[in-house]
Order: sequence, then structure tokens, then C-alpha cells
Amino acid sequence: MASMPSPKKMVSFYDPDEFEEFTKEWAPALEPQYVLVERHGGSGDHGIDVAGYLSRQRLEGEWHNYQCKRYADAVAWATAAKEMRKMFVAAAAGEFTVPTRYVFVAPRFSRPLPRQFAKPTECRAKFLQELSTTKDKIVVDLTGEQRRTVEELVAGTDFAMFECIDLDEMLAQHQTTSHWLARFPHAPFDRGPQEMVPPPQHRDDEARYVQHLVDVYRERYPGTINSLEEVAGVEEAEEHLKRQRVAFYAAEALRVFARDATTPAYFERVKKDVHSTVVETAARSYPDGWERLAAVLTVAGTVQLTQTVLAPFVEPETRKGVCHHLANENRLTWCREGEK
Repeated sequence: MASMPSPKKMVSFYDPDEFEEFTKEWAPALEPQYVLVERHGGSGDHGIDVAGYLSRQRLEGEWHNYQCKRYADAVAWATAAKEMRKMFVAAAAGEFTVPTRYVFVAPRFSRPLPRQFAKPTECRAKFLQELSTTKDKIVVDLTGEQRRTVEELVAGTDFAMFECIDLDEMLAQHQTTSHWLARFPHAPFDRGPQEMVPPPQHRDDEARYVQHLVDVYRERYPGTINSLEEVAGVEEAEEHLKRQRVAFYAAEALRVFARDATTPAYFERVKKDVHSTVVETAARSYPDGWERLAAVLTVAGTVQLTQTVLAPFVEPETRKGVCHHLANENRLTWCREGEK
């Protein structure tokens, strides 16, 4: 079987539209403070492919521009300068405020371009000099007054705003987004659910499944356990509760991971798989809730999952914890009246 291409190789084959979408996914990883990231690419985009807004004023407030160049050849100064001229002409015409950051993103850049951007004062002088002699139609078609307005805007702009981001950096940052596993499901992924240790005090979102467990202990230890506070007085029940909380938080870590690194729908898929497997076991008759819970947890540890990008991170302990997430929703209960 042929090996899957690396993410870097895959991106290098994207068409311009897909590369813009990839950039839109990645941009919040570079700047988490965006209130909105939006694609503008297409005819009449005034040199904006992807815009990251730092305020609700969007193009009238502070914003960043991402100029996407998915070319076979490395992006060099001539290509960059053309896009910069387009942006300055549009800004001088009142189409938007000048962005405070202008990022060129491309699979490859010519070696001199990052060095040119690294010297903002020299870069601006070079750009202004070329502006007076360029044959670029967008500048040639300006009136004398319009050209002077553009030149004044350029002269007053800090060219430290311009930069290049290479594909290696983009991919490293994209891996921290919720889009990575969906876009590159076969790529190595160096992080998974972060271990969550149950806190000493029960959280509010534990109340329902813990109450279902207290019902189990009340049934198993009649007259000894009637409330959560009394569980600590029976060692077997206390240790059992500790194990169930560890399992719950293993599933909670998976839920948070799915939310942050993939999509919440994948955790819902895991819950559905676990429920559909254990529900028949839960429906059988048992001497008491303790036995029903034990049977369900045993089966849960063997659940075969639908293959999604989340499936490799679902361990047996996590499957058991999902049962308590289902108990939190009253989709699983352990005690039945009249079983004894």
C-alpha cells in the first residue's frame, strides 16, 4: 500500500481556493485575538484573500491581511510588490483602513524576500521608488492627485507590517487548531487528550451520574449508605466511586480534546457507539444495580468504535467513563425498582 503524502506535500498541491481555506483555518492559531476570520479572495478583492479582524469594525478597524500565493514557483519581490500596490491603492481610495499586519503565505518564497521585509525602512524606500516608475495598470490609471495620495499613504506606513510565513511554520501552528485531524487524518499527531485528575470537590456536572452511583450504594448497603456523604464510611463503596470518577474524567478529557482539536460531533459519535453497544446489557435483569453497572462497564470496555479521527484516542477506561456521561443524561441508569 502506498504511503499517504505528508501534509506539506498535500498543501503544495492545493488549488488557490483550497489554499485560502487552509489559511483561514490556520490564521487564528497565529493570532488568537481575532473576533472573525473571513475569506475575501476572488475578483475585486482589492488584494485581500483572508482577513483577520481584531474588532467588530472589521475593515474599518484594526485588521490583518493574509495574501495567499499558491504558485508552483517561489514567491519573489515582484509578485509581492504587485499585491502591495493593489492594497495601497484600495486603501487610499477608502475601501478599507491599512491593515496593521500583512502576511504573505505560500508554499515557497524566494530567499531574498524575507530578508527584504526584515529591513522595513529599506523596503519602503524600494517600494516608493518603484511606485514612481511602475507600469502596473492599477497605478498607471490613477490621476496625479490619486497617485500623490497613495504615495503619502505609503510614506506614512510602517513596513514592519509586511512578513512572510513559510509552510513549515503554518503546519506546526495548524496542528493546534480543531481542523488538523479532519484535514490530515493520516498525519502523525503529537498530542492527544490531556489527563484530567478528578478534583477533590465534585463539579456541578458530576451531580447526576454520582447520584445514580449513590443509588447503587444505597441499594447494596441498606441502612448504611443513604447519601453521598456516607459513601466515605464504606471502603468498598468509596474506592468504587473513586474509580468511576477517574473513568468519568478520562471521558471528559476526550470530550474537551474533541471540542478543541477536532469537532464535538466526534465525541457524540463515541457516545452513540457506547450506548448502542451497552444498552441491551443494561436492559437485562440483575439482582441489583451494582451487578448491572458492573456488567455494563465490562461490555463498555470492549466497544468497537466507528472509525473517526477521534477513535485512536479512545481507551477502555474512556469507554467506561462515557457510560457515566450517558448516566448524566439519564440515558443509562443502574437501579430498577423491584429487582430484589
